[in-house]
Amino acid sequence: MAGGRGGVLELAVLGSLHETPLHGYELRKRLNALLGMFRAFSYGSLYPCLRQLLTDGLIIEDGDGAAAAAPADAPTVLSGRRSKIVYRLTAEGKERLQELLTQAGPSAWEDESFGVHFAFFRHTEAEVRLRILEGRRSRLEERLDGVRTALARTRERLDSYTLELQRHGLESVEREVRWLNELIATERRASPPEAGRLPAPEESFRAPAPGTGTTGRRAVPEEN
Repeated sequence: MAGGRGGVLELAVLGSLHETPLHGYELRKRLNALLGMFRAFSYGSLYPCLRQLLTDGLIIEDGDGAAAAAPADAPTVLSGRRSKIVYRLTAEGKERLQELLTQAGPSAWEDESFGVHFAFFRHTEAEVRLRILEGRRSRLEERLDGVRTALARTRERLDSYTLELQRHGLESVEREVRWLNELIATERRASPPEAGRLPAPEESFRAPAPGTGTTGRRAVPEEN
């Protein structure tokens, strides 16, 4: 499935179905709660996504109710209630979900996709989580620099309401950066640095322990 918004919806659908099979209505409700927090979610985009996932063999649909549970040779029972469709992941769908959850590049940091990736962090490896969080923080710090520069240049020309709106946006980004700093610190504490991994900025220098030289080795008295 194509990247961008389609890729975000694909991840949201596969991630939701990984937790439990869902009727279409239940899936819409879950996606609305998930995606609606981060961007406008159009129901009109869901069914084309489901059709594509079915075509690709990533999900299957089953009928539920008495008709689905009855033996194959049981007599057909006419009912006024229409059987609901339950969507389930296939083995290929689970593999595709894992592939999406390993993506830690810029596409996972942007406003459109970060929240959805974050919602499925419990299924994501620690190293990938950390890269996404650090990438998101880096992107927001770039945005902060741009907003501060623009605000400094235009402050004198802005009316009080526009200035307050600019300040509100600046404070919102600053709050998210602080939140990300806390999450990154928690991830690092939970996952000790692995061999070969570059140290975090605050870990790149430590004062030598008492009785050691600048190399960190303990000083040995010279023999006379």
